Amino acid sequence: MKHLAILGSTGSIGRQTLSVVESQPHHFNVVALAAGNNLEEFYQQILRHHPEVVSLSSPQLADELARRLREQNLQPLPAIHHGREGLLAVATHPSAAIVVSAAVGVVGLEATYEAVKLGRTVALSNKEVLVAAGELVMAAAAQSGRELLPVDSEHNAVHQCLRAGRRTSQAAGAPSTAFRAVDSVSGSLYPEVRRLVLTASGGPFRKTQLRDLAQVTVEQALAHPNWRMGSRITIDSATMMNKGFEVIEAHWLFGVRPDQIDVIIHPQSTIHSMVEFIDGSIIAQLGRTDMRMPIQYALTYPDRLASNGLELDWTKLRRLDFEKVSTRRFPCLRLAREALKKGGVLPCALNAADEVAVAAFLDHRMPFFGIPEVIEGVLKRTARVKFSSIDDVLAADAEARRLASEEVARLSAKAAVV
Repeated sequence: MKHLAILGSTGSIGRQTLSVVESQPHHFNVVALAAGNNLEEFYQQILRHHPEVVSLSSPQLADELARRLREQNLQPLPAIHHGREGLLAVATHPSAAIVVSAAVGVVGLEATYEAVKLGRTVALSNKEVLVAAGELVMAAAAQSGRELLPVDSEHNAVHQCLRAGRRTSQAAGAPSTAFRAVDSVSGSLYPEVRRLVLTASGGPFRKTQLRDLAQVTVEQALAHPNWRMGSRITIDSATMMNKGFEVIEAHWLFGVRPDQIDVIIHPQSTIHSMVEFIDGSIIAQLGRTDMRMPIQYALTYPDRLASNGLELDWTKLRRLDFEKVSTRRFPCLRLAREALKKGGVLPCALNAADEVAVAAFLDHRMPFFGIPEVIEGVLKRTARVKFSSIDDVLAADAEARRLASEEVARLSAKAAVV
């Protein structure tokens, strides 16, 4: 029985994690849950799983939750927290062997970092953790001797494929799965690996004429052809910023140089990622477009459990197509690679600027191609300095959001004049 704490339990990944837990009741037990503002969903999750510690975003929601649970006569009542302190209480629950980091945005960064420092196994779905603070987080993981297990389908696939190769030797007594932080010039942890290949669906605008992209609507951008996800990640898929984030994450997760990470469009989303070895062999991981599969892999690693109906239907697999990525069509991918190359605070600024820009697009305050324009403007205005603490990361995140808001206002005023 593995005891779990989940950050972001009412989001897409959080709900699907609980679905996996409910399908394997003899293997998992939920001891702590944290959510944002979705009180009704959270209340039902607590009634089903009886966690010991829970947290919501605000004191008002925490008070309302306490009232409902008392009326339900739930015994014993969980300890109820809120805000930053609540996220930390959930992530550092003493009984939690695995912490699922699925909170959306930089809000889950500090709590995940504390779980890593305590030596908890972290099943990582929150992109911001490594995009904004990869060097700090991976250094903490190396110090604690524990691995970050990726939940995102692409990195989860790479993790599976890399099991076919050989890692560099570990220090005496260190667990064989321990990751360490590397920089962009120190070489790979996997000497047999030539490159990682992350696949991308291409989103809804893979074939749209470039001249028409400036006119796309929010509804069109949210119509992803293969996956059902939250609004921000769906827009990030349409701009391919999600792949830019994944390149940054892959660098930190797997200790490979940025030039060893490729992105290729694969519209069917059947192959989730590939690893090419130095002898020319390519190992690919295939599966259904269902996030429960990588979630279950991360929760059960290094073992595997029966998939509960998640098998790939080979009779429907007619073709596998691949295309190069156009940076003219997807400039966000170029911006992410540039931020990784320059390092320091720039990946953090990239993420913060993207979140602000996507929100502005979803609010109809600027056009679709305004997203990369805002991000590029923020990166140009951000000084290249290094982090020494999570407080530095949070400060850089706040400053990048301020700059992004200015860039959005500038674009909105420009559009109003036109």
